[in-house]
This record gives sequence, C-alpha cells and structure tokens, in this order.
Amino acid sequence: MKMLIGIGNALRRDDGAGTYVAERMSGSGWAVLDCGTVPENFTSVVRRAHPDLLVLVDAAEMGIPPGSFRIVGREQIEDVSIGTHHLPLSHLIDFLADVAGSIIFIGIQPAIVEDGEGLTPAVRRGAEMLAETLKKGDFGALIPL
Repeated sequence: MKMLIGIGNALRRDDGAGTYVAERMSGSGWAVLDCGTVPENFTSVVRRAHPDLLVLVDAAEMGIPPGSFRIVGREQIEDVSIGTHHLPLSHLIDFLADVAGSIIFIGIQPAIVEDGEGLTPAVRRGAEMLAETLKKGDFGALIPL
C-alpha cells in the first residue's frame, strides 16, 4: 500500500502546498492523509497501516524555482524545512521508519510564505504536476535535491 501525508498551513500561502497535493491525490488508489501542521497527530494511522511506501510532502526552502519539487534526504531536512509544524520532520521520519517499507520526503519550493490563502500560480502548477507524477507511479521523474 502507498500512503501520502500532506503537510502544511493553507493559511500561509505556499506553505499549503503539501495539503494541496493531498487533496489532489484523493481517489488515486493511495491512502492519503491531509495532516495540516500536525502530522505527528496521524502517526497512529500510519503505524496501523504499515505502508510499503510512505511519501511526505511539504513546502521546503531549497533555493530552486518556485513550484519545483525534489526528494529531500533525511540528512537534509533540517536545512530545507520551513518549520511551520510542531515536530521536526526528521523526528517524524525516525519515529515511522520501523513501520513503513520506505519513506520519501518531497519538498515543494514555495514563492510566498506569509499570511494569506491560495497557492501562487507556479506552486499550484508544481503541486499538480507532483500529484500527477505520484498517481502515475513515475518515481523516476522525482529528482533528488
């Protein structure tokens, strides 16, 4: 089973990119959790499910064009995280490592992270492209940071 966790704050513009991807993945055959800013509150669901693949998606400052997405390695997470959630994602990954076959964190480069609603056009396009890539299972199209 493939599971996606969408992370972010939709009231901080592009920080909502992860939750936007989660919305787009609905009905795709993936188990999808829209976790907002508290993905740690959903760990029991992940632990019960024992997914073969767990994908976490969140906005991440990576110094690349807005809307671009990359696989971010566990050791790079502290360097790229925007940090609007309560628990560092590296801790979340460590906590779930024993229940998932593999865990991938995908960051989407934001343009604007400030109070307001709605993704910027570039980030919306990137999030939609990421959702389509995941739905197709085209993991070869995912580029590491």
